[in-house]
Amino acid sequence: MTEKKLILALPKGRILEECGPVLAAAGIVPAPDYLKDSSRRLRFPTNHPELDVVRVRPFDVATFVAFGAAEIGICGADVLMEFDYSEIYAPLDLGIGICRVSVAEPVGMAGTDDAARWSQVRVASKYPNIARRHFAARGVQAEIVHLNGAMELAPGLGLSRVIVDLVETGSTLKANGLMETEVIAHVSSRLIVNRTALKTKPEQIGAWIAKFREAVAQR
Repeated sequence: MTEKKLILALPKGRILEECGPVLAAAGIVPAPDYLKDSSRRLRFPTNHPELDVVRVRPFDVATFVAFGAAEIGICGADVLMEFDYSEIYAPLDLGIGICRVSVAEPVGMAGTDDAARWSQVRVASKYPNIARRHFAARGVQAEIVHLNGAMELAPGLGLSRVIVDLVETGSTLKANGLMETEVIAHVSSRLIVNRTALKTKPEQIGAWIAKFREAVAQR
């Protein structure tokens, strides 16, 4: 009986390119078209017959790993904070995908009222759980407008007072008349594994964790 291949879930988008050097240092060479947006494939073989990679949306990496569809993944800490899956173990910070989850508001409104005295606020975000927890810790009830993109439009169109979003350079905020007013968390990408897979395949999963740890040490 042929043993089932291990699956490594990778996030589409900008982080995928940053994953390249880490994968190479860990000795993983996926099929060349895994980086091409034009490729219709979502699952790719690697130079290791026992390992395939899948390319999915960043938010879905954690779900694939949590539910055992992939044993290993690379995932932003923001996604782990948002979903807080108990089935996921994150043993290693890969030091890539550096950014932050922040609160932002229109430049003209920043500082015009005392945010510390808000009792409630409407927030546009793709991170409803992070946003809700953040404001609840300050005694503020957050009404969440759940958006998957174009968050920067929300305050100017009256959809929300503030946004909670991922910020890298701040240039997109600036271009849309917003400014970062508070950093909720600094974020980087992590190696994640399914806890059950780690228990049932400790040697295989452990070996890949060790290879990624060595790859990070070399960078």
